[in-house]
Amino acid sequence: MSTVVHEPPTVEVTAASRQKLQGRPLPGYIAVEGPIGVGKTTLANMLAQTFGYPLLREPAAENPFLDRYYREGKRHALSTQLFFLLHRSQQIADVRPDDLLEPNLVADFLFEKDDLFARLTLDDNEYELYRQIHESLAIEAPVPDLVIYLQAPSNVLLSRIRHRGIDFERQISAGYLDSLINSYTEFFHFYDAAPLLVVNATEIDFANNVYHFDALLEQLVSMDGLRQYFNPHPTLL
Repeated sequence: MSTVVHEPPTVEVTAASRQKLQGRPLPGYIAVEGPIGVGKTTLANMLAQTFGYPLLREPAAENPFLDRYYREGKRHALSTQLFFLLHRSQQIADVRPDDLLEPNLVADFLFEKDDLFARLTLDDNEYELYRQIHESLAIEAPVPDLVIYLQAPSNVLLSRIRHRGIDFERQISAGYLDSLINSYTEFFHFYDAAPLLVVNATEIDFANNVYHFDALLEQLVSMDGLRQYFNPHPTLL
């Protein structure tokens, strides 16, 4: 794989979690999606560690415009969006064609959602420029074997964002999160390019509760059909 595919950091994954996968058919390419604060990078890290797959990470920390966008607003929206578009397109291009036959990869983003943020943050003229650049790149992104879409309400997302204490994220408002949630809901309502597992992540703590993670693994390897919902009550996990 290319240098943009990072080895997953160490996370607490038990041998029992790995044993659940033995002898069961596994998706080769998994994309984890959801709004900021929902836990997609944490879950992607844990899946990569459990499956022994490399991890393709969204370049949020590398985007020099993102903090300016959150601090100062829409005047930095186009530069922020174009950085993500160009960086993600390079990540996809750097995955060699022979790897795409059986990619064995976990990504904490779905390339197709790039347009979701563009529509949300750009004005009409900026969006038209964005679309022209997007089309000129002629990107052919591989289709995941499974997409995991994490959901949570804005008050939960805001609490998690505040808890992790990233300075520029303190500017994120509940109103922005509500708009983002609505955009994700609409996007995935019509999404049918790959099997989709929709997860209510409101009260689930994958990072600190192995039973929550194991329950998701069981749902993941038991997927049957193009769309399923995982909505457990935490007391039943």
